[in-house]
Amino acid sequence: MFDPARYGSVFQPLLAEERLNPLGPGTPNESVYPLLKALSVDEAFLPHEVKDASMAKCCLAGIWLYHDFLDESHRISQSVSTSTGSYWHGIMHRREPDSWNSKYWFNRVGQHPVFPDLCEAAKSLAEQASLLPETRFLVEQRQWDPHRFVDLCEASRTGKSQAERLCRTIQLKEWQLLFDYCYRRAIGS
Repeated sequence: MFDPARYGSVFQPLLAEERLNPLGPGTPNESVYPLLKALSVDEAFLPHEVKDASMAKCCLAGIWLYHDFLDESHRISQSVSTSTGSYWHGIMHRREPDSWNSKYWFNRVGQHPVFPDLCEAAKSLAEQASLLPETRFLVEQRQWDPHRFVDLCEASRTGKSQAERLCRTIQLKEWQLLFDYCYRRAIGS
């Protein structure tokens, strides 16, 4: 279970509200803008020392995205030339929405370490939802396919699928898994 208290006193208030973000860009959460603007790699992880600056920057890209500030998230993720930076970049473009560009960035991700957990979580969430022909792959897949998920999100966002709630729930789980992965590596735990 995702526990905001695990991410320190700086991130905790930014994670206190569970956000089931839209599949599109959403509306920036202006109420937290001052907190987001004040974030820095040096202070966001206190009392921990940052061991991996690129992973710390990925956390910042993620937290901006969590609050629907896509431009700020994009600026940060684009500056991180790693598989994980590409992952945040791909999620941002999926929500923009720019499916083609999202898939381009997911091609750069390769097989990310969070994919196995995400695959299992998506399977479990899909099994709990009303299974649709277009969501069956979530139950049957043996490894996470980010391209098929981009397509499902696009179909749901445009009304061609009734899987919007499922996609948004999987998207939240994906965000939580990736943020946790980045945070733990940023502080070297």
